[in-house]
Amino acid sequence: MLWNAWQVPSRGRFPVSPRAGGAMKSLTIALGLVLGCSTAGAADEQLTVKLRAFSADTAAKIAAAAYADCTKKGFKVAAAIVGRDGNLLAFLRNPLAGPHTVQVSQQKAYAAASFQVPTSAMGEMRDLAFAPGVILAVGGVPIDVAGHFYGGIAVSGADPKTDEVCAQAGIEAVREQLEFTD
Repeated sequence: MLWNAWQVPSRGRFPVSPRAGGAMKSLTIALGLVLGCSTAGAADEQLTVKLRAFSADTAAKIAAAAYADCTKKGFKVAAAIVGRDGNLLAFLRNPLAGPHTVQVSQQKAYAAASFQVPTSAMGEMRDLAFAPGVILAVGGVPIDVAGHFYGGIAVSGADPKTDEVCAQAGIEAVREQLEFTD
């Protein structure tokens, strides 16, 4: 005997009718609502992240201010600025500064940017001594202004404490401008 699709006998209590898809539609709608609600949280998630980065001119101003502060104190130094990604943005070096100051200032700035703490606070973090490009020497400071992280600055060539003070002076030279930036 041939059956139409809607005439196939049901296995349950009720006969199959052309409207038998109603239960399936209800299940589909319920499932859609559940899945729709579970993705509502995903819609609330931020799909992009806003980052602040300063210009090359701002990085140069920071380096120049740090360099000038140490020079005024009688030291021959190098000053390095790295962005939040650790890449070098600005660098100044007195030609009479020791050759080691090039690499040391850049590695201190990289460490300050990588861990977002002054290198003076890293002395206890002995495990970091093996991280590539990181040096645990005082004189690197993260550039964090008004709750926005920009990168790191470091000075090398003076005594460690003075290196850090000069690095901080570089940040202070542009702090007000960065605080009022949109």
